[in-house]
Amino acid sequence: MELAVLLEYGWVLLVLIVLEGLLAADNALVLAIMVKHLPEKSRKKALFYGLAGAFIFRLLSLFAISFLVGVWQVQAIGALYLLFIAINHIVRKVVAHKSTPRVKAAKAVANKTKEPGFWATVLKVELADIAFAVDSILAAVALAVVLPETPLPHIGGMDGGHFIVIFLGGFIGLIIMRFAANLFVNLLHKKPGLEIAAFVIVGWVGVKLAVYTLSHPSLGFIPESFAHSTAWKLTFYLVLVVIALAGWFLSKDHPADEHDTHPEVEDADPKPAN
Repeated sequence: MELAVLLEYGWVLLVLIVLEGLLAADNALVLAIMVKHLPEKSRKKALFYGLAGAFIFRLLSLFAISFLVGVWQVQAIGALYLLFIAINHIVRKVVAHKSTPRVKAAKAVANKTKEPGFWATVLKVELADIAFAVDSILAAVALAVVLPETPLPHIGGMDGGHFIVIFLGGFIGLIIMRFAANLFVNLLHKKPGLEIAAFVIVGWVGVKLAVYTLSHPSLGFIPESFAHSTAWKLTFYLVLVVIALAGWFLSKDHPADEHDTHPEVEDADPKPAN
């Protein structure tokens, strides 16, 4: 592949990794709350089994969506879903000052008097991560579908290069959620504006998918060439960078100290016993 194409693929993958990391902070809190009632030695096992099953689901889902990615109705549903979760999250955080629905639901489950057993907890972790997978896969698809075609063989109905970028984005997101979530949790605590920025970016990615949908040959509301044009791509990524910088620089810094740690995440990933 040409250097310019490799750079474009690398940039999209970097954006996906950062976005997955920011979203993984909230997701990791949910999973940590779900396994908190288990003994320390069982928590890591529950997360491992749950995320292993979720990884298989993500891979199967990616194969399925590779056949459907060209259907404009599926693209439209994906765009509307991304816009919905972005607007819903921002309204709850900025206007209502409430916890995200996922964290609130997880705390409600954790506060029940009857605590689920080990395998029931594993199942809950898997189901939770399946819900997270929908967000990340749709965002990855929206970013990848307008990338240049590659000489790699098609996987399902998708270009091989597109498939690999989406797969790597989801796989790295799982790794971040399991092993590095606390770093992102602390970063979001120090720079709370980044959480809002992350969901504004999710909404902006939804706009990108909407543009791609409206340029579908079956609709033709927008010229198909526009969705793949350099001008639109530059505009999209310029706005994305501006959103991220605004989230960073407009955040009121909270000094990091020993009170800034999040025990839910730490307790879910205890150090191995000697």
